[in-house]
Amino acid sequence: MAHIDLNSDLGESFGPWPMGDDVSMLSIVTSANIACGFHAGDPAGILSVLKEAARRGVAVGAHVGYRDLVGFGRRNMEPTSAELIGDTIYQIGALQGLARAAGTAVRYVKPHGALYNTIAHDARQAVDVIEAINAIDPSLALMALAGAPIVEQARAAGLKVVCEAFADRAYNADGSLVSRRSPGSVILDPNAIAERTLHMILEERITAIDGTEIALEAQSICIHGDTPAAVAIARTLRDMLFNRGVELKPFVDG
Repeated sequence: MAHIDLNSDLGESFGPWPMGDDVSMLSIVTSANIACGFHAGDPAGILSVLKEAARRGVAVGAHVGYRDLVGFGRRNMEPTSAELIGDTIYQIGALQGLARAAGTAVRYVKPHGALYNTIAHDARQAVDVIEAINAIDPSLALMALAGAPIVEQARAAGLKVVCEAFADRAYNADGSLVSRRSPGSVILDPNAIAERTLHMILEERITAIDGTEIALEAQSICIHGDTPAAVAIARTLRDMLFNRGVELKPFVDG
């Protein structure tokens, strides 16, 4: 039976401002990328999400990002190596402490937003994030964009890498994600998302925005928790995968 991990970005609410339906998403996904407070999230809310993830046996990852609450971590930045290494270690360490209090443990790191897209191809910032993970806990896996240069960079540095693809994002012909500023960058139709994900899993290919077929091997599929109707999208995807014989399970134990 084919199997795949399904992940989502959670813990991104801030004080009285909600972001997504974390509890419902945790009933569907197998891994949860939890905000660490730099792009979104506050300690009390993050702790609550971690407790729910622990209760449901969902694997937990640190969703580290640029120090950019106002821009939700989606603005390109050029921190120095010292800053980026320190910020990444700080965020992972904070989530590890909260996870321990919630009865679970951080098992992987998935950078967020602009940081994720930057390190996919920017060797210097990629090295900084890899160095930070190795410094705090080299047993942590790195979740990275399937096919991007950082995959081999991280493996060469001794990290386990989980290649990720996106069910609800459009791809360029070179395998990069279409900028969120471009029309059609985010896919919202649940059935279209489910069909393209099934194609991705069974055929290891995805259709780029220009119609090009791209080879794409991934161990985890992301559904963004802040997308409108994210829960309905995730449920449709889960049900279609189940009906086609694809098992959902985390790439690490919860």
